[in-house]
Amino acid sequence: MSDAAAYDVLVIGGGVNGTGTARDCAMRGLRTALVEKRDVASGASGANSGMIHGGIRYLQTEPKVTKLSCIDSGYIQKIAPHLLFRIPFLFPVLRKGREASLSERAYLYGAETVFSMYDDYQPLKRGKPSTRLTPAEALELEPGLRPELVGALTTDEWGIDPQRLCAANALSAKAHGADLFTHSQVVGLPRGPGGEILGAEVRREGKTELLRARAVLNASGPWSPRVAALAGVTVRLRPGKGVHLTLDRRLSNYGIITEAVDGRQIFVYPHEQTSIIGTTDDDYYGDPDRIPITHDEVAYLLQGIEHVFPAVREARIVRAWAGVRPTLWGYGPYEDALSRDHRLVDHSEEGVPGFWSLLGGKLASYRVMAEETADAICRQLGRGEPCRTHLEPLPGGESVPDVPLLAREHGVSEWVASRCVYRHGQKADEILAQVHDEPWLGATLCACEQVSFAEARWAIRNEFVQTLSDLRRRSRVGMGPCQGTRCAASAAALLGRERKLSAAQTHAALQGFLAARFSGQRVLLSGAGLAEQELSRAMHRGLAGDEAELPPPAEGDRP
Repeated sequence: MSDAAAYDVLVIGGGVNGTGTARDCAMRGLRTALVEKRDVASGASGANSGMIHGGIRYLQTEPKVTKLSCIDSGYIQKIAPHLLFRIPFLFPVLRKGREASLSERAYLYGAETVFSMYDDYQPLKRGKPSTRLTPAEALELEPGLRPELVGALTTDEWGIDPQRLCAANALSAKAHGADLFTHSQVVGLPRGPGGEILGAEVRREGKTELLRARAVLNASGPWSPRVAALAGVTVRLRPGKGVHLTLDRRLSNYGIITEAVDGRQIFVYPHEQTSIIGTTDDDYYGDPDRIPITHDEVAYLLQGIEHVFPAVREARIVRAWAGVRPTLWGYGPYEDALSRDHRLVDHSEEGVPGFWSLLGGKLASYRVMAEETADAICRQLGRGEPCRTHLEPLPGGESVPDVPLLAREHGVSEWVASRCVYRHGQKADEILAQVHDEPWLGATLCACEQVSFAEARWAIRNEFVQTLSDLRRRSRVGMGPCQGTRCAASAAALLGRERKLSAAQTHAALQGFLAARFSGQRVLLSGAGLAEQELSRAMHRGLAGDEAELPPPAEGDRP
């Protein structure tokens, strides 16, 4: 790349901090590039709990984190109204004997005091105030709770699809002129004679090229120390491993907050078409690209939920998954007591002007972190454009279509229309309008998540999808109870046709996707479940050399 084509800022990392900052910089008129070695949200940002929450647990030790998260939650609701959904939570307090002891009642009273303090922040994120419930009231709301209750408290949070959030930020950045380089790895950070950063050497499609930039931001989450080392500087994190479980159904009406056997706070809550149990919090010293999950971690989470909600055993765990939190360094505190604050490091103080690292933080405060970062970069570059990310909607957030009307107009089920609206907002009308010219696109590709062929093809053509795992992150294909058993082959055939893959390449894409799905099931399988999985794998292996059936393409729909 010539100097004339150099970027103002190059962002390394396609997580929520990277895509959020790229969006902010591009909206301010900076020539922006985003480089991600896999796909957006393929790291820590796609492996979190899926909540834009204020964090009641941080209220007493880090009230700044709670307040910032609540403020930004309010902004995110405004710019992506289609993508958030309310999750009311219950915090039940159990008794050990026939009657509640004085200490158990005191514990409920103390918890009520903390929840009432959190109520002061609820208006910032359109949350409802907490309520104290009697045992009978709590059991009426959640019959699956253990009946030995002292009482319960309610609080309010918001859920989100973090993978769609990252994609929306990346799409917005692109719409404002940014260049996106996914499946591209930074392999070098060359410096000039004065130590200044020159840009990044990027390996993509088998070739390495230099992308010149006046400023480079390291927003690679748990990979930040590795990226910083390429520039000859050091950043310190204390990475924390968090394991989650996905259940095959919406198990409860409310989210349930409880304590694990060691006193750590854990939860189960309905999330989209499933339920999520989370999370562990352990120091992690391994490779963030390969995060092992143990039987003990699964048992730890199940035991903690079963202690207060025995009905959890009625559900099937369809997947175990893990991410690594890029937590700020601290020596001494227990893992779950580490700061959830963030820090922007200007490496000019270490002799590398133009190089920055954005560390720590939470999903709920990503936008304000991006704003602070873009402010600092703009000051360095002598630019004064203000931030507008809290004012301009993310793609699809301009309005939320009426689902029944949309379904009737385009001849699809309300389930398909509803899920498409959730993921794409206003763009759902344009996506489903494809059905009028090509009726086969109205067919359901993924029954678990109600993804139509129209939505999947739209994602492949318009949302920089290169692999089936990319398609999963855009549309949740293969994320439901069947984990791809019913939809993976058809999705592979669609991807193969759109990307002009050979039969062998299509089959390789299918097998790679199923292997990735299996990695999250291996630790869970035994007995009949293992036999079922082997049958599924054998069935898909039998497709080698053959493309799964698709309706014939309409005239003019040749790839």
